[in-house]
Amino acid sequence: MTPPLVPPFTRETAVAKVRLAEDGWNSRDPERISKVYTEDSQWRNRAEFPRGREEIVEFLTRKWAKELNYRLIKELWAFDGNRIAVRFAYEWRDDSGHWFRSYGNENWEFDADGLMQRRFASINDMPIKEEDRKFHWPLGRRPDDHPGLSELGL
Repeated sequence: MTPPLVPPFTRETAVAKVRLAEDGWNSRDPERISKVYTEDSQWRNRAEFPRGREEIVEFLTRKWAKELNYRLIKELWAFDGNRIAVRFAYEWRDDSGHWFRSYGNENWEFDADGLMQRRFASINDMPIKEEDRKFHWPLGRRPDDHPGLSELGL
């Protein structure tokens, strides 16, 4: 039986929560993703501060109109009570064909039902050559046998 993914988190439930978040973002489906956040969720993402599900959907729609061929890997960094910290990297290209790897950290806070109520992200973009890409799988969920960030040396 799978334990519920609500606080307080154990290592097992925190790792599962991180993978579910990765899978959701790799779907690139803003409506689906918005459902794991509280109605009044607060974000900080670079210089944007979306509030609530409607603004999250608008933000993610704009994001994936710009960040094409998006593939993301998240990894648990730390957890305590109702909070989880992750590090992540994602690869994408712009509409001119230039590739990037974006590195970042997120701090998450959840309500008692396991919905994310606060998300604070810090992200840096690094231009890469197409031949330096490390995330090679069909668009969508990362296969279970694809290496994670630590295994890739990222």
